[in-house]
Order: sequence, then C-alpha cells, then structure tokens
Amino acid sequence: MTPRSISILGATGSIGASTLDLIRREPGNWRVVALTANCQAADLARLAREFSAEVAVVADESCLAELRDALAGSGIAAAGGTAALVEAATRPADITVAAIVGCAGLAPTMAAIEQGRSVALANKEALVSAGDVLTAAVARHGTTLLPMDSEHNAIFQCLAGNSYDHVRSITLTASGGPFRDWNAAQLAAATPAQAVKHPNWDMGAKISVDSATMFNKGLELIEAHHLFPVGLDKLKIVIHPQSVIHSMVEYRDGSTLAQLGPSDMRVPIASCLAWPARMDTPCAPLDLAMLGQLTFRAPDETRFPATRLAREAAEAGGAMPLVLNAANEVAVAAFLAGQIAFTRIAIMVEEALSRFAPAAPTSLEAVIALDAEARVHARALLELA
Repeated sequence: MTPRSISILGATGSIGASTLDLIRREPGNWRVVALTANCQAADLARLAREFSAEVAVVADESCLAELRDALAGSGIAAAGGTAALVEAATRPADITVAAIVGCAGLAPTMAAIEQGRSVALANKEALVSAGDVLTAAVARHGTTLLPMDSEHNAIFQCLAGNSYDHVRSITLTASGGPFRDWNAAQLAAATPAQAVKHPNWDMGAKISVDSATMFNKGLELIEAHHLFPVGLDKLKIVIHPQSVIHSMVEYRDGSTLAQLGPSDMRVPIASCLAWPARMDTPCAPLDLAMLGQLTFRAPDETRFPATRLAREAAEAGGAMPLVLNAANEVAVAAFLAGQIAFTRIAIMVEEALSRFAPAAPTSLEAVIALDAEARVHARALLELA
C-alpha cells in the first residue's frame, strides 16, 4: 500500500496532537508533508523530526530562529510567517488537516482548498466568518471538504448515501457545558477557572468557554448551515449531557440516524483520515449497558442566548456571522483576562450585532479586513462594560 501524504496545519494543538497520535499508530500508511504551529518551535521541531516532515512552519516569524536551530542537521526545511504558512498549505498532500485556531487559519485553509484535494476542516472560524467564500472555492476547485468537528462529522456520516431532499431535520447535540444546570446568579459569578472545566471533553480555554456559553453550538449551527444546505429551519439543537450521540439526521420517512461514540476526538479525526474507508483507533468501544441511559432536553435560550444570537446572525447572512464570531472572540478573551463577567460575553456579542452591520465580504481579503474591523468595534464595547 502506498502511504498517503498529509499536512497538518496546527500540529501542536489538541486536534493536531490527536491526528498525529493516529498516524503514529500506522506509520507505514502515512507520509507527513508539512507541520505548522504558531510559536511552539521546540514542540514543532520534535514532531517534525519524529514524523520526518518535509517542512515545519511557525506562523510567528520571531520563533523561526529557534525552529531552525532545533531542526539543524535534520534535512527538514524550516520557515516562518504568514506567507510560509500559506506555502505549506499549497504543498501537494492527499489530505490537509486545517486545525489552526481563529482567523489566522483562514488564508492557509483557503490555500489548501484551492489545491482541489481533500481538506479536513477543524477550524470553526473558516466557515463561520467566510462560509460563502470558502464553500464557493470548494465548488470551484472540486475539493472534498471533510468536517472534523465531532458534531458535523456525525452528520456527515449519517448523511452518507442519502439526498438532502429526503432530510426532514438535522439535530446538533450539545453537552450543555459545565454550567448547564446553573441559575442566573451563579452564571453571573462564574470564573474563568470554572468555565474551562468541561465535563466531557478536554479542550483549549477558548473553546471550553464557548461550550460554557453555548456559543460553541451557535458557531456549529452556522457551520452546519454551510456544510449541509437543508435550510436553517431544519437545523435543531438539543442538550445531551452524556455526549454519546454526537448528532442526528431525521429523514422524511420518519427514520432518524444517529452517530454514537466516545467523547474522544480521535473518532471523528479517524473518520476523516480514512474516508471513505475506516481505520482503527485506540478508543474504547461504547458500553451502553454501563451507560444505562441517555437524556435530552431543549436548550434554555434565556440563560444561554448564544444559540439564538447565532441563528439570528445566520438568518441575516452576509457579514453578520463574521461579526458574531469576532465579537465573541474579543469577549471571551476579556472574560479569561478577568475584565468582564461571564454573562457579559453574550451581551457584548448582541450589542456588536446591533451596532455593526457591514456589507457581505466577497473575497478572503475582504473577510480578513472586515474581521479586523469587527474586532475594533467589539473592543470599543469593552469600554462600555
């Protein structure tokens, strides 16, 4: 079997680490082309040496000297900066994992899409901020876009071999986060340390806060709108605390298909890496008898208005999902820095949506410029907090 080639944009993050763990278990099946990181030069160099990557890239050029020193004598090329990041994404690879967090991942993700191969997308901001631009590029270049988020990957699997015309509804499941049973007074006093302790998943600080506010699910709703064009009215959200069912698709004949699995990102990652086949993972199989029961409830949009705001932004279309995402990132950073209360995050996002309504961007450059402008507006709201 000829090894498949792979590039991982965001190799030192949680998605990158899980992807490399799977590759490490089947080393003869993979050839690593490019690995990138923001500024974790030592970690990136270690991984590049372990997997014999062709090139290692740090987005922050100030870290390039350290990377070059760490890779000296290895024969692995080292590069730094945005242009180098984009160049790494254009290198021929059977599959590119786009896992750079935030809008920093937009340009390299687009560069990978333009190669017309397979892109496993784990960057939420790409579809939320530039959904129309990216999906148009996917269609134009004939790219296979594989959703790597657990919820979207579950939907992707449940839709296999079926037509959108036969879909009655798609349901995204949400754990509800660490505060799902908290009252309004408790939420107002929530601390960053409490918000980053997710009950089911091991994630970074920003996405953990997004789970606590339910903005994570709101962003996923917008993503699903772009990935699975069935109409917003057919997209639903349900709280499922056990995080065993990752999403469901109901069909017109009354059948509902659900994808179940452990709370381990290596499952959806493996689905993308092996698609359209399957591969082994070290994840323990589900023991339904031990689980005993699976429970569900409707989201409370009074305590957690994020999903309502996301749906409204998606309905408005144009630049509004971008504004929502940018304002949320600014607000989450402020919360983690102790500048604002937890409940102020949603308030700031709603204020940004009401005060800033720019025209829809039609290019990636316009998306990036507009994102920067939206963040300026959002930071101005911090002064009013």
